[in-house]
Amino acid sequence: MQENFELTGIRMDSDFFRFEERNEFDPELVMDVLQGRRLGVIFRDVIPEDARKESVARFWNSPGLLRRDGEPSYCIGSYHWNKSTDEYLEDSAKTADAVFDVLDVPNSPWNSFRSAMAERLAQNGADIRIAENEGDQACAALIRAWDKEGSFALDPHEDEAQCKDPRQAGFEIQRAADHEICAVNMCVEQGEGGRLVVWNIRPDDDSRRALGIEHTGFSYPADALEGFDVVHLDVRSGDVYVFNGRHVHAVDTCTGNRTNVSFLMGFIDERTVVSWT
Repeated sequence: MQENFELTGIRMDSDFFRFEERNEFDPELVMDVLQGRRLGVIFRDVIPEDARKESVARFWNSPGLLRRDGEPSYCIGSYHWNKSTDEYLEDSAKTADAVFDVLDVPNSPWNSFRSAMAERLAQNGADIRIAENEGDQACAALIRAWDKEGSFALDPHEDEAQCKDPRQAGFEIQRAADHEICAVNMCVEQGEGGRLVVWNIRPDDDSRRALGIEHTGFSYPADALEGFDVVHLDVRSGDVYVFNGRHVHAVDTCTGNRTNVSFLMGFIDERTVVSWT
């Protein structure tokens, strides 16, 4: 990092920069996030207990469970981050069976979320689907458990830069950067700590270049984030939360397993929302 580095970008007003909280799922609030009207929303205890338990059991017993060393975690599925389109889609195909084995539990939160959003989007003549490229599908979801030691279980980062990687030129997810990029997380297992932390800054390309993270958005030094407003969101097992991933965000240090079903999504045109991982 350059000496006297100052992180620059867009800050949002206080009316935007907050989480709405509900005890029932409401797709209208997710639409607000997708269309850039609010930072985020959390739906408390909306994943049935049987679905949580079965998801967790299938995750930890899956033959597809992998240890990720770069940002320590256990995961099933594929990241598009820092890969070519072909690499990502090939990996997505290889991991698809293991991913869907976890997703297709009774009362699946993944199925419930997408069904509700498909119904709401249809009112506008729009739909939601998994992103594709030349007939090949992106990964449907990442199931992951963070266990990194230190100040953060997941270091500060944002999800916009990675959608501009020239190695993925022509992949339709890059068009989501013209709209809003939203992170969806479904918590099926939660230890102590592990809060979501979001800062009120959407970094610009000058900042990314200065940090050497122009096409990854990972990671931002904690001292560069001092002085920005920040939200700390407590997350519990059974919660589903959706937020604007353009903002720098992280996961607090946690004890025990913090296991989520996750994906990114965004409009790529007025009638199409796609998801990827």
